[in-house]
Parts: sequence; C-alpha cells; structure tokens
Amino acid sequence: MRLLYSLAWWLALPLVLARLWLRGRREPGYRQHWAERLGFYGKAVSSAAAPVVWVHAVSVGETRAAEPLIDALLAEYPHSRVVLTHMTPTGRATGRTLFARHGARLVQAYLPYDTGPMVSSFIRHFKPAMCILMETEVWPNLIAICGRRGVPVLLANARLSQRSLGKAQRLGVLIREAAQGITLVAAQTEADAARVRTLGVPRVEVTGSIKFDVVVPPAALAVGASLRAAIGTRPVLLCASTRDGEEALILEAFRRARADLPAKTLLLIVPRHPQRFNDVEKLIGWQGLNVQRRSTLELGTPLAAHIDVVLGDSMGEMFAYYYVCDVAFVGGSLLPLGGQNLIEPAALGKPVLIGPHTFNFELVTQEAVAAGGAVRVADAPDLMAQAVTLLNDTEVRSAMGAKALAFANQHRGATARTLALLPELLG
Repeated sequence: MRLLYSLAWWLALPLVLARLWLRGRREPGYRQHWAERLGFYGKAVSSAAAPVVWVHAVSVGETRAAEPLIDALLAEYPHSRVVLTHMTPTGRATGRTLFARHGARLVQAYLPYDTGPMVSSFIRHFKPAMCILMETEVWPNLIAICGRRGVPVLLANARLSQRSLGKAQRLGVLIREAAQGITLVAAQTEADAARVRTLGVPRVEVTGSIKFDVVVPPAALAVGASLRAAIGTRPVLLCASTRDGEEALILEAFRRARADLPAKTLLLIVPRHPQRFNDVEKLIGWQGLNVQRRSTLELGTPLAAHIDVVLGDSMGEMFAYYYVCDVAFVGGSLLPLGGQNLIEPAALGKPVLIGPHTFNFELVTQEAVAAGGAVRVADAPDLMAQAVTLLNDTEVRSAMGAKALAFANQHRGATARTLALLPELLG
C-alpha cells in the first residue's frame, strides 16, 4: 500500500506543482522555496555540536500551538537547535514572527513532499535526533523512514475527531502501518487518546492541550494597546478566523442588529486565510458598511468615526485583536468546518461566542461552555443577539470573561507533561 501511495505522489507531482504556481498568483509565498519542497537543502548540516530536534507544524494554527513547546525545548536543552518545518507560507511567516528571538538556534524550512527520496534527503541534511509532529500530521513515508533511520517520532498535542478517525480508517493498512510506526502520541484528551489507540499506535499518553500554556507576547499586548487607543471607547465585536461563506452571514446580521447594539459598535473581522482579504473587503462594501483595513491604520492615529468595520488583514496580530475586543466570536464554526480553538481569547479573559460546528475542538468547546466562559450560538443572527446582550451589560460581560480566564488557567501544564516524555525518546 505504501508503494502505491508513493507512486501516487510521483504521478501527482506535476499537478501539485502546478497548483502551487496557481496559488502563488494570490499568495506569492507559494512560489518560493520550491527546492525545499522537493528535498533539496544544500550542504548537509553537522549535528555534532548542536543536536537537532525537528518540529513539524503544517500551518498557522499548528505553528502557534507549537510555541510553548519550542520555547521549553530550547530552554531545557540549551545546546540543541530546532528545525521547524511547514507546508504553507502563512505558517512559515507566523513562525518567523514568533521565533525570531531564538536567532540561529531555530531554522525554518518546508517539509518535503512525502516520497522516500525527498524525506531521506531532508533527514540526511538536518540529521534530527527526534521528530515531533504537531496535532494531526501523519505522513506514511516520513514515519517509515524515520523508523529505519532510528529517529523517534512523537505526535504532540494530538487531536483526532470522530470524523477524522473515520477518514483514517478508510485508508486501511496504509494508516495502520504509519500509526504503528509512531513512537509515542501525546494526546490532548482521553477521547482523542481512545480514538488514536484504535489505529494501532503502540503508546499513547494524555498530556492535555499545549495551547493552554501559550504566553501572550508583550509586543502583541503593546500593539493591542495602540489599536485600542486608536479605536477609543467604542465597543468592539471581534469575529476571528472566519472562513469562506461566514463573513457574508456575519456582515448581514451585523447590519440588521446595529439598532440594538450599543452606539458606534465596531465590527473587527479577521479572515483566517490572507488570500481572502480582498474578497471580504468587497463583501463589507456590498453591505453598505464603511471599512478600513488594519494595514492602512497607523498606530497612534484615531480611527475615523464613520468606520463601521475594521478588516484585520495583518499577520501575527491575533493576540492584539483579542486584546482589543470586548466580545470574541471564533470562526470556522457557523458552517460545518469544524471550528477553531477558543483558548486564546479565553486566556485573555474575553467572553467567547462560538457556532454549532466545532467537531475539531469539541471537548474544549464543551468544557468552556460548561465553565461559563463561552456561549454556543446557533447561527449569525443568534451570534448578534448574544453580542447585543453582552455589549449592553458590562457586569454580565465581565463575569463571563472572568470565567473564561479561570477556565484557561485551570488547564495549563501540557507543555511540562509533554517535555517530561522527551528524555527517554532522546536517549
């Protein structure tokens, strides 16, 4: 099955590269560093003086989730280096922003496509002592080659929804062999662990979600304070990480609810994918709303009073956006897309609204709702109805934010539990 899988990769490679080129029309980053995607990294790196830990974070969410673990790794093993790999330009850009402080101790690259020669070339070049895959990444050839070369594989912060389990099981022996090749899985919850075990992973530990251990960067707080000063005292409803199809629903509901919202309520909307910024700006205009892009808002300059919507079109500023808002809606959940993680707004003490479709983060969402720090909404009009209630009642809003913060603080510690598993893997 793995031979057939590899053959499929080689046959599809021209189409994969063509798709990269086409995506590069909207995101130029997709036209850069192609050699890395094909397994060419130049002269091999010596690992004698500085052992290498390889961390793979496919895109933005996984990169941000990896931040506490990477920081702890570099502190715990001061003579080591980290090679951080991605699959998307936005993930790479996020890593560049988050980890610039580590200098030469952290190197970024694209993960090569999952063919034997390309993955082998990567391992020969970087000579990793261990591979850490973040959350849901399982690559059959990568895992098999790591096994042959004696590189232990840890799937960290692992989550596996029932839907994803069904997809994995349909791949049959290919996924079972890959799962059996993973040295250790550090799962977020008992439910995730139970689903992972059904795939045949030899060892699974429950460590919790590393995302609860995230530390808000002081620089992000400074940007948030500057944005808040520019906005002034206006109430702010943030709709974060929205996906295609959700913005139109949110904007129409916002326009209809404006008479009930506090005067001058500002909608701050942050699409998850940068290539959609221009499309969302057009949607805002079609609703007859005045928009200003974050990229054109100079810090220190007051936001014009006639602006109804700020479009968050910057990278690496999500914490600043959460800092600014009074109420946060976490997108990807109004439509059946699985949702996004609500930990970041909770960690900043913000009351959280989230839609009905959260199968990728079901347990953490249920726990946040049960703790009183989040409210599940049925649709976009219900989202605005809840926002009306919270923005018009300071006492209720503050109490809900305090419960969200208490919920986030209660679940910290996954990074330390994951780090405690590494010595035996590193020998």
